[in-house]
Amino acid sequence: MACSACSANVEKRLNSLKGVTSASVSLAGRTALVDFNPEEISLEGLKKEINAIGYDLIIDEDQSLEEIEKRSYTLLKHKTLLSWFFSMAIMAVSMRWIVVGNTYFTNQIALLLAFANIVFCGQNFYISAFRQLRHGSANMDTLVALSTLIAFLFSTFNTFWGEAVWGSRSIEWHTYFDAAVMIITFVLTGRLIEEKAKDSTASSIRQMLGIAPKTAHIVNGENIEEVPISTIEAGDLLEVRTGEKIPVDGEVTWAESFMTPNAAYIDESMLTGEPNPVEKKQGDKVLAGTIPNQGKLRMRARQIGEDTTLAHIIRMVQEAQSSKVPIQRIVDRVALIFVPVVSLVALLTFLLWWGFGGNTYLPQAILSAISVLVIACPCAMGLATPTALMVGIGKAAQYQILIKDAAALESLRKIDALVTDKTGTLTLPNRNIDFTKADQLPLEERETLKPNAKEAMQTLQKNGIEVYLMSGDKDEAVKYWAEKAGIWHYESKVLPQDKENIVRRLQAEGKRVAMVGDGINDTQALALADVSIAIGKGTDVAIDVAQITLMGDDLQTLPDAVRLSRNTVRMIWENLFWAFIYNIICIPLAAGLLFLFGIQWQITPSWASALMAFSSVSVVLNSLRLRYIK
Repeated sequence: MACSACSANVEKRLNSLKGVTSASVSLAGRTALVDFNPEEISLEGLKKEINAIGYDLIIDEDQSLEEIEKRSYTLLKHKTLLSWFFSMAIMAVSMRWIVVGNTYFTNQIALLLAFANIVFCGQNFYISAFRQLRHGSANMDTLVALSTLIAFLFSTFNTFWGEAVWGSRSIEWHTYFDAAVMIITFVLTGRLIEEKAKDSTASSIRQMLGIAPKTAHIVNGENIEEVPISTIEAGDLLEVRTGEKIPVDGEVTWAESFMTPNAAYIDESMLTGEPNPVEKKQGDKVLAGTIPNQGKLRMRARQIGEDTTLAHIIRMVQEAQSSKVPIQRIVDRVALIFVPVVSLVALLTFLLWWGFGGNTYLPQAILSAISVLVIACPCAMGLATPTALMVGIGKAAQYQILIKDAAALESLRKIDALVTDKTGTLTLPNRNIDFTKADQLPLEERETLKPNAKEAMQTLQKNGIEVYLMSGDKDEAVKYWAEKAGIWHYESKVLPQDKENIVRRLQAEGKRVAMVGDGINDTQALALADVSIAIGKGTDVAIDVAQITLMGDDLQTLPDAVRLSRNTVRMIWENLFWAFIYNIICIPLAAGLLFLFGIQWQITPSWASALMAFSSVSVVLNSLRLRYIK
């Protein structure tokens, strides 16, 4: 997909198919998130429909997406370098740096160079444009193909009949093969830089995929064999040594370390953010991608392949990056009509120049129309939102904040009230105590505040977010921990319905409410809240209901998530502002608006292609700034 018109066309096609409930296509991620009924349409059927409109859908799991993208990038790089060779050659001939005879021969050589550039470097633009035309749609390739074809055909006409038609009427004439070549060259260059930059936006997914090991040690009787991860089945007995990655989710059957004879210590920081190694004994659960840094263990494989926690996290992040914020829906609708509207503006520009100036201004009319076609850039608009979301959601995942959909990330910045559960959310129950005597122990010994809980609550309140502590615990305990955490609004002995009611009441007061919880008793409130946040070590029900999951125990990730939401949405609006301003300013300048004010200057086709390429690249590079914001 080359631009937002492409992704909008693919999405429109998918949503029109029988059996497809909904489809969301991400330009930046090159992914389609499709909810469909396999009894009505198959994956192969989806692929066939997408092929029909000039695109491809990769559904074969044996194909490496990374390899496909690598080959595509290499081919694009070779075409770009070759196009630059043709550009330099045609410039040398046109500017007479190399003298090859009279003007007639110079133009013929330029024609051959331009034709070669179209065939070897720009053919994809014309193939794509033709396929789009067959199905009544258009994209960025349509504008490139149309503008370069007009420049090439007009220049070819002038090469053979220019003197006879224009010279005989004392009309000055030129050829514009250099413009046709430079348009293709700059567009290819822009796409090359853009692909490299977009590759960086997906780095977080690539890092997570790199966590998963490729091989495992399987125990067969007295023998231990190294096997590919794909051959492991649920129930297999595996051995994991110090420094090796745990291959799948499973249950410890035996463990030992120099510190403890019947336990190993696992580094789970890449999944939970927990800095200290976690002790694992017989019967404890271990997760794929985590690493024993002290001791070794044997484990029984339970969840394999796509069923592991790591695979679930990766899938959640990928789906979130493919989802859309509300503003993107508007941009997609604009993209569908953008290319036809620009083509109409280019035609109007041509007619106005020709109508007011007659045949004398025909070359100027054609050049102005070409400039309008080239300068218009739906790419920048299409990339404005998804690139920022990809970087933002990916960065969140690196800090153990899992975001299920883009709308949640967009909504989080608006919250002004946060309702939180206590035990398991704000506090941790202490281990190794006799819970039958828990009521007789000091409060500091039932439980303890989670790391950075007080700092997190203070940060949220300083940012205008009121915090409400809701707990089913007794009055004394709730008051004690609320004061410890610096929370001034709290209620005790509340039931699940009470938590839902407080969320409903705050919303009735006009507040945007986030709910943080970890248990089944929090799910009613989580489902009702504007933004629902679960604790990763909580119940599966709470995590399933929540839009955002905090994987670790460090509550500093709460204000971090709010801050990331605000930065990401700000970046989206910055990108959209510059993308629209670029088109609003540059299209009139390309059309020759300044001539009306006596200023004889306009954007030429070559400069138009350079500016168009720069606009797309600048949006992606601006989004990448998110990676470096603290």
